Amino acid sequence: MSVTIKSQHEIELMREAGKILAKTHEELAKAIKPGMTTYQIDKLGEEIIRSYGCIPSFLNYEGYPASICVSVNDEVVHGIPSKDRIVIDGDIVSLDAGVIYKGYHSDAARTVAVGEISKEAEKLIEVTRQSFFEGIKFAKEGYHLHDISNAIGDYCESFGYGVVQDLVGHGIGRNLHEDPEIPNFRQKKRGIKLQAGMTLAIEPMVNMGTHEVSWLDDDWTVVTDDGSLSAHYENTILITKGEPEILSLL
Repeated sequence: MSVTIKSQHEIELMREAGKILAKTHEELAKAIKPGMTTYQIDKLGEEIIRSYGCIPSFLNYEGYPASICVSVNDEVVHGIPSKDRIVIDGDIVSLDAGVIYKGYHSDAARTVAVGEISKEAEKLIEVTRQSFFEGIKFAKEGYHLHDISNAIGDYCESFGYGVVQDLVGHGIGRNLHEDPEIPNFRQKKRGIKLQAGMTLAIEPMVNMGTHEVSWLDDDWTVVTDDGSLSAHYENTILITKGEPEILSLL
């Protein structure tokens, strides 16, 4: 495993990528409303990303056909946008997006409400978001990687939720996916020691029911096995000697 330590110049580029991605997510969240197709959401996301002079990280990545992963309700991640899929009042939509700025990636995900959603769905979204912040309490030099994993997993499971185990977070930088892999659930081993200059994409994916998931026939879309709702929250962060810097939040 080779985990890259970023130079000050690389960090500056990743900061800019993160800012642009944060703005993209803010604009998308405001725009989504009942009656939109997931295809329209993707096209709008791509327009926003390109308007800032960036390239969408996901478009054609390993064959993925869109710029924004749009996953609705029981879809965990990697939902393929479609002109036939219309979001309606009460849906929750997970938006996973990445941008490339001057050769460097940022990756972030948000789950947003369409119109009025149930209290249960609201709580799932909030717990998933908060689990990220519970995890990054340990995202600083001197801690071990799996301190982050354990904190995320323990927090989510305390609410009775299932934490997806077949998909994990990752290092990020010049490449969208770099070492190390970052599980969101409790680990037996401690993992690598964290060092200042590491950049990580930490992304809890949390199901209201079972942690078990399956892939649909398109080989991309991941769904919960029991049909329960799923939420996703992700940011690109920088490890420092003190508190971590969240690059993809404004």
